[in-house]
Amino acid sequence: MAADAPKPSERRRRKDGEARREAILDAGLAVFSGVGLHGASVEQLAEKAGLSKTNLLYYFPSKEALYLAVLRRVLEIWLDPLQALDAQSEPADALRAYIRTKLTLSRDAPQASRLFCLEIVQGAPLLRAELEGPLRRLVDAKAAILSGWIAQGRIGAHDPHHLVFSIWAITQHYADFAVQVDAITGRGLDDPHFFERTVASTQDLILGGLGLR
Repeated sequence: MAADAPKPSERRRRKDGEARREAILDAGLAVFSGVGLHGASVEQLAEKAGLSKTNLLYYFPSKEALYLAVLRRVLEIWLDPLQALDAQSEPADALRAYIRTKLTLSRDAPQASRLFCLEIVQGAPLLRAELEGPLRRLVDAKAAILSGWIAQGRIGAHDPHHLVFSIWAITQHYADFAVQVDAITGRGLDDPHFFERTVASTQDLILGGLGLR
């Protein structure tokens, strides 16, 4: 074993610490997505994570610090599919895949979408810097790819930023307004048939507007 290699006990502690941190983030998502930052208490968060208040504050020094960490993880998860949009891809295939992935996230991680929505409608007081920095740079980069496809005649002319916004609005509607969707249709994305119909309908709507099939 190398002299500077961590001992098994140290590796185990690190692994346990990472697992505990993820459990706290999961608890934060569950609590914050239901009652928001101001409605949550450190005691409530600790109980949800199965830890003492002291242990929770060891990993995150305040409720606000945990809230921001949860939001950053949510943003990373929700934007990861956009990273895959590549200039060399076939536009129809890339957009169909992006729409399916976004709807899959709405189905499998609705709390993440709802928390992000809650932060945005409140004016993004803690996430504004992330939105104006990493998010803006990513969307601008992908808008440039869409603009390139338009210039090459590979997709119909459409403002690339509004195209991204439209995809977000449609796909995340099924997470943020799941109760309304269920009230009107009696179904949700957890119904496999309804999910596939939603994917196909959204793909046809977006791609049809771009002159793609």
